[in-house]
Formats: sequence, C-alpha cells, structure tokens
Amino acid sequence: MTQYVFRFGGGVSDGGKGDKNLLGGKGANLAEMASIGLPVPPGFTISTEMCTRYYEEGEAFPDSLRTEVAGGIAHIEGITGKAFGDAADPLLVSVRSGARVSMPGMMDTVLNLGLNDATVEGLAQVAGDPRFAWDSYRRFIQMYADVVLELDHGRFEEALEIAKEDQGFYLDTELTADDLKKLVVEYKALVEELWGKPFPQDVHDQLWGAVAAVFGSWQAERAKVYRRLNDIPGDWGTAVNVQAMVFGNMGETSATGVAFTRDPSTGANAYYGEFLINAQGEDVVAGIRTPQYLTRAAREAANAKPASMEEAMPEVYGELARVFDLLERHYRDMQDIEFTVERGKLWMLQTRSGKRTAKAALKIAVDMANDGLITQQQAIARVDPSALDQLLHPTLDPEAPRDVLTKGLPASPGAASGKVVFDADSAERAAANGDSVILVRTETSPEDIHGMHAAKGILTARGGMTSHAAVVARGMGRPCVSGAGALSIKAADKVMRVGAGDSWREVREGDILTIDGSTGEVMLGAVPTVQPELSGDFAALMKWADAVRRLRVRANAETPADCRTAREFGAEGIGLCRTEHMFFEGSRITAVREMILADSEAGRRAALAKLLPEQRADFVEIFEVMVGLPCTIRLLDPPLHEFLPHQEAEFEDVAAATGITVDKLKRRAAELHEFNPMLGHRGCRLGVTYPEIYEMQARAIFEAACIVADRSGKAPVPEVMVPLVATRRELELMKAVVDRAAAAVFAEHGSTIDYLVGTMIELPRAALRAGDIADQAEFFSFGTNDLTQTTLGVSRDDAARFLSVYVEKGIYARDPFVSLDVEGVGELIEMAAERGRGTRPDIKLGICGEHGGDPASIAFCETIGLDYVSASPYRVPIARLAAAQAALGKA
Repeated sequence: MTQYVFRFGGGVSDGGKGDKNLLGGKGANLAEMASIGLPVPPGFTISTEMCTRYYEEGEAFPDSLRTEVAGGIAHIEGITGKAFGDAADPLLVSVRSGARVSMPGMMDTVLNLGLNDATVEGLAQVAGDPRFAWDSYRRFIQMYADVVLELDHGRFEEALEIAKEDQGFYLDTELTADDLKKLVVEYKALVEELWGKPFPQDVHDQLWGAVAAVFGSWQAERAKVYRRLNDIPGDWGTAVNVQAMVFGNMGETSATGVAFTRDPSTGANAYYGEFLINAQGEDVVAGIRTPQYLTRAAREAANAKPASMEEAMPEVYGELARVFDLLERHYRDMQDIEFTVERGKLWMLQTRSGKRTAKAALKIAVDMANDGLITQQQAIARVDPSALDQLLHPTLDPEAPRDVLTKGLPASPGAASGKVVFDADSAERAAANGDSVILVRTETSPEDIHGMHAAKGILTARGGMTSHAAVVARGMGRPCVSGAGALSIKAADKVMRVGAGDSWREVREGDILTIDGSTGEVMLGAVPTVQPELSGDFAALMKWADAVRRLRVRANAETPADCRTAREFGAEGIGLCRTEHMFFEGSRITAVREMILADSEAGRRAALAKLLPEQRADFVEIFEVMVGLPCTIRLLDPPLHEFLPHQEAEFEDVAAATGITVDKLKRRAAELHEFNPMLGHRGCRLGVTYPEIYEMQARAIFEAACIVADRSGKAPVPEVMVPLVATRRELELMKAVVDRAAAAVFAEHGSTIDYLVGTMIELPRAALRAGDIADQAEFFSFGTNDLTQTTLGVSRDDAARFLSVYVEKGIYARDPFVSLDVEGVGELIEMAAERGRGTRPDIKLGICGEHGGDPASIAFCETIGLDYVSASPYRVPIARLAAAQAALGKA
C-alpha cells in the first residue's frame, strides 16, 4: 500500500527527508530541520502524491488516508502530551500547504485548528490567559470561514473594525478577553448567516475540511496564474503539513517573525527580517500590523523607534542567530525562515531557499563562492538567467529632478514609471493595450497576482518588507514600494491622496507616477533613467560563465546603438541583422518605392543605385562596431507591398514624391496585395524574381567590409544569409548572385576578405531537405519565430488570443513562441542539423529567433550541439549564463 503520511519531530521520522518532490518544500525542510536537532513542533506531511490522487478520484479521500492521518495525530499527541479535541488540554494544529517550489501567498493556511466552544475554555485554563484563548478562537473562525468555507472575508474584518471602534481602540491587541468573546459570538452568527449552518464544532470535521481546502487551493485561479508565470507544472500538486501549534500571541514574551539569513534585496551578508510581539505569523505577512525590525542595525538605519528583536528579546535573538548560521551552512544558500517565540522558547516553523532579487542572487552566489561555501560552478547554477533582466535595464537618473509625494519601504529594487491603476483587472487591461502601469493598492492579496505581473511597478499603503506585495514583487522582478503609510487610497473612487489638512495632493487613475523600489520614493510624473553599470558581482559571474560555456552568444541587431549595447553585454558577433528595417528610414523609402513601381529591370536598378550608398554606410557603421566578429546579414525578407502606402492621403504624398500618378500607384499596390503575405512573395522569392535587389545588398555588404578592413586593419567577417529558402536550387541561384557581387567588389578593390553564404531555416521543407541545401549553404541559422509559425500553423501575431488557454489545458507546456516547442519544432531543428552536417561536416549552426534568449531553448541548443545562439542585445547576458548552465547540465 502506498504511504501518504510522513511524520517528523520528537526523534521520529518516516523517511522522505529532503525529498521535495514527495513532501513539498515545506515538509521536506521541516523533516530535515527536525533531523538536525532544531526546535521544530512535531507534525506530519500528507504527500504531493495524495494531492494528485485526490483530483484523480473526484476530490475524495481514500479510507487508508484517514487511517494514516489518525496515526499522525497520535504522533503529535504523544510528543506534546495533549489530545486533539480534549476539552481540558486541547491539541491545536496548523494546516499548511507546501508545494515542491515556493509559491508565496498562492495557497492556503489554517491556524489554531482544534478550537471550539469547549476547547477554548480548556485552552484558557491551561494557558492561564483567557484573552489569548479567545483571540486564538476568533482568529481560527475568521481564517476557517475564509479558507475552508469560502465566506466573505470582508464581513469578518468589518466586524473586527467595529469592535475596535466601539472601544476606541486602534490595535487588535487592545481588545480584552470579554471583547473577543463577544466578537466570537458575532463571528459564529456571521458563519451561520453566510453558510447556512453553524460553525463546525467537531475537530475532525475541521481537520478534513482544512486538508481539502489546502488541496483545493492548488487549483485556485491565483495558483494557476502563478504556475503559468513561473513555469510550474500543474500535475506536481501540493503537500499538506499538519503541525502542533505554537503561539506567538501569548503575551509580551511571545512573538512571531519572518527572516532571511541575508538581505534578499541587496544580497548583503546581514540578517534581514521583521517580527511582532504578541502576534501570529499571518499578522506579519499580511501587513495588518506594522512589524518591528529584527536587528538593531536595521532599526537604526530606518530611524525607527520600536525596539528590534535583538534589543527586546536578546537571549532568544542570540539563539535565532545561531540557527540562521547553522541553516545557511547546512543548505549552503540564503534561507527564508519563519519562527515563533512562545513564552520565551524559540520554535522553527519553516526554512526554504529565499526568493531574492537578481542583484541579491548575484552577490550571494559570488560571495558564497569566494568564501568557499560553494564552488564557482554552483554559483553559476544558483542564478536564474531570466532574473538578470532586472539588472540590464535603465534605473532612475540620480541627477534628475523628482517631485516626491511620499516615501515607503524599499521592498523590491528597480524603478518604474506608468499610469496609476487601482485594481488588478485594470492593470491587466491597460498593459494589454500597451500602457505602462503602476498598480496602487492599500495592500495586495494573492488574488492580485495577474495585475502585479501586468504592472511595471507596485505601490502599497500597508505592509512591511516581507508582506505579500514585497515577496511576490521581488520574485517577479517588479519594483515595489510598500508600507507608504501617508497614502490614503480610495480604490472605488480611483483616487489616492497624500498629505494632511490643506496640503492634500491628489493622484487619480491615469496620472503618471514613478516609484523607486531601491529607496522607497514615490514621485509624481515620469523621471528620466540612466544605463546600468554591469561590473562587480555581475562581471565576476559572467567571467565564470564564459569560462565553462560551449555555445557562442551573438546578438540580433541592425543599428549601431544596438550593436554597441550588444558588445557591452558580451555579444560575440551578430546573429541576425534585418536589412528591411534600414529600407524604411528617411528618404530611402522613396527610392524603395521607385524600385517597386519601376516597369523594367533598368528602372529598378536606377532606383537601387540610389539605395546602394546608404546601405553601404549602414554596414560600415555596423562592421566598425563589430570589427573582427562574425556578422550575419539577412537579405531583404518582407513582401514588397509593406513598403507601399495604404491610406488615401499616403497615396497622394507618395505620388507627389515619386512623380507617379495616384492611379498607377494604386494599381501597383493592388497587384502586389497578398492574402497571406507571410507565405507569399517574400524572402528569397523576391531575389529569384528580382535578383538585382540582392545584388545591390551584397555589393553594399562587401564594399563596406573592404572599407572597414582598410580603416581598421582588421577585416569584418560577413555572413550573407538568404531568407525563406525551401529548395537547394533557390539557394544555388542566390549564392551565385552574392558570389558574383563579391568577385566584382574584390576585383575593384584589389583585395579579398573571407565571407560565408548561408540560409535561414524557417520552413519545415527546408529542415527536411537540409542535406541537399547544405550542399550550397556554409551555415544554417534557424529562424525559430517563423519555423514555429509554419510548423504549428499558428500566426504569432494572433496566437495571444488563445495560446494562454492551450498552456492552461496542458496542450503546450509553455507558449511555443516564448520557449521552443522541443517535441515538434525542436525535432525539425535536430533533424536539419544532423542532415546538414552529413553533407557539410563543418557547417556553422545557430538560432536567431526570440528563443535565442530563452534559457530552456538554449539548453536544447546545447543538447543538440548547435554552435551559437543569437538574442536581443539586452538578453545577451541571459543567454551567456543560460549557455553556461546548459554546459554544466542544468537545464
């Protein structure tokens, strides 16, 4: 019989220690902490395999599980000396989720389970503190009603606020035992009103309701969104952890907190965290109360008055610091820790590898490698390549003027400007329309996940450095300012105010705000930015990565500015220079249109002669930036109709500029119109029909190469790419055009330079006939954007309408335009590579679609032995690190 329940604590272990696939991250680490002697409340874990079975069997539990859970409860009872449901000395438990990977705030938790009208009295007697017992009971009802019964959470919050207002109180902790008793009565009445039944008093019913709710939260919409955004498979499931409660709300010698062994924002080797005296863990992470700092240094740096834990509880803090150091050495990574202090005794509730910003990830990895805690190769594997994107974009110009409205906590670094929106749905809609937005909330909740992802930055009035907004924003790489307490946010009215009295300043939806997640500043209007400096830890890690990677990394670039950026980021050449972008610039479009409208080859050549010097100048600039490095230049690819006007006014303007009548212009536009231009008269088909176009471009390339070779003494390495080839004969014809142009230029110049002629493989037929095509091609560059479109029969421009549904339903594991469809498109690439090498063993192979900057796609390229990947300039460092990880076997 399959085992589904695994016990931990009290010297007992049922195995599975460290197995996150089986026990989830939380359960595996609880078992491991218990095994190394740390103070962990006893408990048991229901495995992720049970979650999968639960859904397979129509959301039902097998009888065998009930037997195993009963044994788990007996295990906790035996260690604590308390009995579950005992009115005299009740055992209370927490029921928490725990997926294989951390999904902060996405799934559900229930605390204080086991309380009812009888056990609350026993808890009051045993604890000698009726206020604590009734506070725990009201918390349990509120949480159970929300998580398990799915009742309106706001109604319970409203009742709590009214109870405080009636007494003139501000904090929950000011309510007396009698106040809380009355509140419990109100809460139970609310449950009966909203649920139609009394609050459950049977503790076993409570337990199974909570276990079902935790499993149910795996399929909650917010969890699905989080999994989709973070590429977490839906069939992994979550574990459920049932653990003896320990209480941080038992007075002034009790506390709860969240801490990191290093700063998750900067990576500094200093303890980082927050705690609350006389509170439970949800109070810290939900941002309901403003927490206090963990260390004295952090409190003084923030100029805060409430005592730090180091000052308020020095002995417990000292023990906690020793645990921090032990856990970091044990796991050899920065840890995110939850703890509770119950009447002076420390208990560890969780440890996991902490989520961190890209800046922190770099610093922590490099520092740990330099300190000998991990190897350089382990440091390379520690940093998520995609997270580097946080570091590769501009930050606020420190010299620019700033209209600072207020200041909050610097919860997630980076800066962003955008239009203000006050709810997640508005953020998602505005982002879909191309707007940059700042999501402004009193506090975020897991239901806001889709809006947080859509927003450029997040601003909250409440919550600390470990609040939901802060943790999720750091994980997403979004700048976040939290706890901006001076803000008064009226989301329903779509307005935010800051200030007091006559000095109110108002910000409405659509106004522009800038937030700086590194300083906590909130500014009205947009603030200019400056380019990042990529040195220090970044440079060190890149150097280590470059030493181990095999794949070369190039850039997709066609302007001198993009080329310079690419070189600064470590590009080893250009993998795709799209020449059509050059044809649209300035006066060139007129010459292009003259060429298109010409009635004869002579007319086309006359127009192309006007373009030649400008094309040559383009390539000179590019070769000068990339001198000595290979530059793959794609000859003209799009259909000619894209260069012609479409609106009536445009026709008149073009007619005036070219001296051609509007009627003739319209007739030519009609002749060139295509029903499906993506599959029409474009790419090499243009060159076959009008070889003089490619002849002019080839001449421009070789003349530019000779000029730069003369100037610099170092020849560029042009690689001329013929697009959209489907047959050997097409490439043979176009290669002859290129070779003739090269021979003519070299004869005129009196010297030669090395060059290659190859093709972009972007059609399934080309992949299938790669052996034939390689007879003419000296390189293949896989154009994965179009190859994905033509293989799947899906237009990239229209796919957004339905592909997200396909990913949700598991038809594709990921969006195939973001991460390569390895099973389909990938097999074509692998086949083409094998057949191409069969004909020409030294053929150069690379990819140049957007997939060239995707780590998973890069791992596939390493597996099949391609020579290089080419990515957009800002993704070159991502590709360098991903290539190193792929070489080390970390896909």
